[in-house]
Amino acid sequence: MFRWLLAVFFAVFLIGIFMPAVARKLNLGRLPGDFAFRLRGRVYQFPFATTVVLSLLLTLLMRLL
Repeated sequence: MFRWLLAVFFAVFLIGIFMPAVARKLNLGRLPGDFAFRLRGRVYQFPFATTVVLSLLLTLLMRLL
């Protein structure tokens, strides 16, 4: 059980490190349907369209495996 927990933690850690660079390179977060607005000097982002696209891609990938 501890190994699985450690593996999941490590995977989430790696995704957290590499996702911003990959997102910038693939323009994720800038699709039509992704909302970003500035309020009191902070930028809030709601990437609805990116979430749907990534979900569909992961679903197709898992169905192929």
